[in-house]
Amino acid sequence: MDSKEKTPPARTRRQDGETTRANILETAGGLFAELGYEATTAKEICLKAGCNLASVNYHFGGRDGLYAEVLKEAHNRFISLDLLTEVANSPLDARGKLGRIIDGMLDGLHSEGWHLRVFMREIVAPSAMFDQVFNTRISPKLAIIRGLLSEITGISTDDQALARCFLSTFAPCTMLLVANRHMVSRVMADFWTAEGELDFEDLKTHIKTFAFAGLDAVAAARRAKGRN
Repeated sequence: MDSKEKTPPARTRRQDGETTRANILETAGGLFAELGYEATTAKEICLKAGCNLASVNYHFGGRDGLYAEVLKEAHNRFISLDLLTEVANSPLDARGKLGRIIDGMLDGLHSEGWHLRVFMREIVAPSAMFDQVFNTRISPKLAIIRGLLSEITGISTDDQALARCFLSTFAPCTMLLVANRHMVSRVMADFWTAEGELDFEDLKTHIKTFAFAGLDAVAAARRAKGRN
């Protein structure tokens, strides 16, 4: 047989490499979510993923590079830049766009993947890789959202009041996504039923109603003081 016929096609090798990379990323995400960054070793990841250290180094440049990619993927699953960009470029007005973003975040309640637990750990104890993820993934998303909040309220994007508006608007969504459902249900009178049921559409409407009422109230108060 001709030696050339023994060489797998480049596309097959590329697909195998993509599969290996995805497997390592998914496995690492689960372990980092369960154990945390400091307690998760590359050896442990390789053992569970069924790969060797050379594969981790090849695809991610080592454990730190792998964790950075896990953080990027976790934040992307939390709310993707693609979604935000699509919404920002849509013909909706600013209120419609912000409402769509809130809907997109709350859609994450249907998922209980590792990304939410990784995200929660990073909020509580930021890692050394946070700055890298912030600059490449988080900052562009914040810029889009700040712009919408500014358009709705008339408050400048560099005003501390807008930061407070951001917190009040998105803290409820974030809390629902990262909190333990059983604990939330116990504290807030069966927010989720024993069967895990929740009227998502009513929840979205409720949170948006409060968010827009709050933004409108802040904007009106500042106008009354001549501050907008």
